[in-house]
Amino acid sequence: MEPHFEIRNHWLYPARHVPSPNQDARPPDQAVSLLVVHGISLPPGEFGGPYIEQLFTNTLRPDVHPFFAEIAHLRVSAHVLIRRDGAVVQFVPFHRRAWHAGVSQWRGRMRCNDFSIGVELEGTDVLPYTSEQYACLISLAEVVRSHYGISEIAGHCHIAPSRKTDPGAAFDWAYVRSRLLDLGWNA
Repeated sequence: MEPHFEIRNHWLYPARHVPSPNQDARPPDQAVSLLVVHGISLPPGEFGGPYIEQLFTNTLRPDVHPFFAEIAHLRVSAHVLIRRDGAVVQFVPFHRRAWHAGVSQWRGRMRCNDFSIGVELEGTDVLPYTSEQYACLISLAEVVRSHYGISEIAGHCHIAPSRKTDPGAAFDWAYVRSRLLDLGWNA
């Protein structure tokens, strides 16, 4: 069963809110039109723990894991993280720009952060995502479509194909697109 979400003042409910400093204003008159799906695990291939939240709030300690020394300096965020068990954490209100896409383009438009909502799924390119994550993603997609008029979805791999592979081959695009088409998306 898919959870029911609602948006109030650009925040998702029910979700845990952990504001990230890694955000700023979108360019003037820039409508949100794209949902970008990412995959993340910290350390790579491991799930659970506080490390994704620490990365998005600039509190990740470089001495905790060798990989963290390579990334602790990054200033990145996403609007939402969906954990393996379906728990949802929001870091950036939807009307603000999260720093998730980097150098990117979609349908000829550059700088996808300007016009997208970034959703991180806790996972890897090669391990299947969970049914709880798909249920949350579909419900989230529907509420942002209703609230902001978004009707397109892409992976990080689609908007930055020379740099990124996430959410990876393990992500079931056929299932997600089928569900979203049923809901009126241009999936």
